[in-house]
Amino acid sequence: MNTISRREALAAMGAALAPGLRAARPAGYLVENALHMFAEDLKRFPAHPNAPYQPRPNSLKDYVRFVREAKLDHTVLVHPEPYQDDHRYLEYCFTQEPSPGYFKGTCLFDPIDPQTPARIQELVNRNPNRIVGMRIHETRERNQPYTKTGSIKDRDLGAPEMKNTWRKIQELGMLVQIQLLPYFAAPVGVLASGFPDTPVLIDHLGWPNRGTPAEYEEVLKLAKLPRVYMKIAILGAESKAVLRRAYDAFGPDRLIWESYGTTMEAFEKTLAQINDVLDFAPENERMKIRGLNAMKVFRFPM
Repeated sequence: MNTISRREALAAMGAALAPGLRAARPAGYLVENALHMFAEDLKRFPAHPNAPYQPRPNSLKDYVRFVREAKLDHTVLVHPEPYQDDHRYLEYCFTQEPSPGYFKGTCLFDPIDPQTPARIQELVNRNPNRIVGMRIHETRERNQPYTKTGSIKDRDLGAPEMKNTWRKIQELGMLVQIQLLPYFAAPVGVLASGFPDTPVLIDHLGWPNRGTPAEYEEVLKLAKLPRVYMKIAILGAESKAVLRRAYDAFGPDRLIWESYGTTMEAFEKTLAQINDVLDFAPENERMKIRGLNAMKVFRFPM
């Protein structure tokens, strides 16, 4: 007699749901924190001359509609590279949110520009309680030098100006959100250890598939710093094993689920994936990872 697994049975039950019937939203907070928004009005909000790629516009109105249907609690808008240090569209999005105080955002400035600390302060002053962090990119190849000009990425982690920028971020109670290849984990750890009160949020599981196993061990070692957090997501077939290693290193209080998509189909798929890849974690811990940890890290009122 043929038998089916519990997972297969649940999938079959889901397929049998009547058209239009949605899966129940899980209890607790749900926070999106990986969304890039790109303006449809390219004349008013053009890409920066140093944009590393030309983005495809997405609809803010459609996203607001999705937020209400999915019943997300908050979204952190991650200011994207095509706009570089031009934050006009991010600030515009703050005026179009689905409910008061719904959006917060990260900023992007050149971390080795001497003017950056003052520019961060100006942006924060214009947008009180909105700017929660600054994003840094360290994604160059191992044998390439740090950049000093051009697109804002791959700046020298040991530069005095970099430390001055982190000092301003710490002063303002913000976090550093960093997209890094595993190769950069060790120097990031050295820099972060000098600013123990500044939360550091690592993007995309630290890109485990873009470095050597030894380099990824350095990413996991960052968990020894108590204010370092990891954003987790599905990156491939090996994600479940990597997620378990991140869970063992950082614990359930310092893991943050990255994204819920922008459609109900993607949203429901994501919720199922969370239950699958975190099936070893009890529900109270999954609630933290789905949104409670993000509520705290991004300083949303609860």
